Amino acid sequence: MVFSSASPRCLVRGSVNIDEFFHLPHIVRPGETISSTKLTKRAGGKGANQAYAVARGGGAVDLDGAIGKDGIWVKEMLQGAGVGVDSLKVLENELTGRAIIQSAADGENSIVLHAGANYYLPPGVASPDLKRYTHLLIQNEVPLPSTLSYLIGAGESTLTSVFNPSPMLSPSQLRDFPWKHLSWLIVNEGELGDLLLAFNSSSPNPSHGDDDHLQAQASAGILALHENEYFSKSVGIICTLGSKGILYFQPGEKVGHLPAGRLVYPLKDTTGAGDCFAGYFTAGLMSGAKLEDVLRTCLTACAICVENEGAMESVPLRATVLDRLV
Repeated sequence: MVFSSASPRCLVRGSVNIDEFFHLPHIVRPGETISSTKLTKRAGGKGANQAYAVARGGGAVDLDGAIGKDGIWVKEMLQGAGVGVDSLKVLENELTGRAIIQSAADGENSIVLHAGANYYLPPGVASPDLKRYTHLLIQNEVPLPSTLSYLIGAGESTLTSVFNPSPMLSPSQLRDFPWKHLSWLIVNEGELGDLLLAFNSSSPNPSHGDDDHLQAQASAGILALHENEYFSKSVGIICTLGSKGILYFQPGEKVGHLPAGRLVYPLKDTTGAGDCFAGYFTAGLMSGAKLEDVLRTCLTACAICVENEGAMESVPLRATVLDRLV
């Protein structure tokens, strides 16, 4: 593959949020009203979290997004971690995006988003300038036309692209998605099931159960996705399975499995785990390391992440991850 610059550098096109955590004994049930035991505010948004994780994982990275004046402190936090913020716009008349997070005592979470500045689209920009970059990391918390513009530009410029489709696209959007421009897809088992349903696949949707049953269903789902007419046979696929580890697939090879990273301290908060994985994975690709080594590093980073509270703040430094890997 021919890269667009001599040194690996990643562009993250994505969201920036202020996360408001309501700490609860359990996730609120329909029709139920309960009191939170604590309210905390932290930096978040999938774009910001993943850019932060790329930087913490040792990769050179810039974030392209938008915030309001109320999010200046988030911009400063990103910059302090080594994230390039020249493309992070500060809007006069918009609020920074919000994530309202129910954080339960058992570590589970439920999230409601308000887009705010994340849905700002600059006028008159036909296509992004990707000349400086070798890698692109995208999600689904900014307008889809913008995401597609960046992805198509990356495909045409032979950048390595990584897509984490969260929140999940609609079935019609999934069928129309330009998969041929994508290098890597990262999904959890629920998102894999959504893709298979959208593509009218006959493969059984992955469901929670014992380890062997879930792994077998998800593995079959990955292969069915790879062969589906709507998908692209050149895309690598990673399916995260929470405490059961991950499945990974490269075209032409078998589906592999790796167990979850070892916990040293009690589980506290799973909020940032997915973004930590995506960022560390992209940083690993940028390093040129072998895929299994990259994935083991990601899984260990996620284990440390869930031992701490928050999203962005819970992402560990690469040195900390390497210490636990030894």
